[in-house]
Amino acid sequence: MPGNAADDRKRLEELIGHFHAAMLVTHAEDGSLRARPLSLAKVHDDGVLYFATCIASPKVAELERTPAVVVTMQDSRRYISISGTARITRDRALIDRLWSETWKLWFPKGKDDPELCIVEVKPRQAEYWDQSGLHGVKFVLEAAKAYATGTKPKSGESGDHAKIHI
Repeated sequence: MPGNAADDRKRLEELIGHFHAAMLVTHAEDGSLRARPLSLAKVHDDGVLYFATCIASPKVAELERTPAVVVTMQDSRRYISISGTARITRDRALIDRLWSETWKLWFPKGKDDPELCIVEVKPRQAEYWDQSGLHGVKFVLEAAKAYATGTKPKSGESGDHAKIHI
């Protein structure tokens, strides 16, 4: 059951903290949707998500043409979907702040690599489902009951869920 908006946003940020990668969905030149995995930067300012990428990547042209994106994250018990607007930045101070040595695999010249840029996603709306911990136990019990009785689990009994407008 969702709480108030501030609690839901805080819970969303906590859930995002469980993930190291996400799928970024962009609009390809032909209008189709394209999803690709990207490593999440560890910093989230006011819900903004950051990803490192190469300036020559096709996703950069896609984002400049159509900045509307979806970011998804999933594990076996947690699911997040974020709709937002992306922009590309080469802000050196931001890159310095976000830099991770693991990025050196893709940017061998380090944080000063001229190919390095940041995809910044400003969320407009997000939704999460959390079936971990006690929420997961509750879901398993409700699912078992529904299965045994030939019914569906009660709406809202599928774990912690919230839809947030940001």
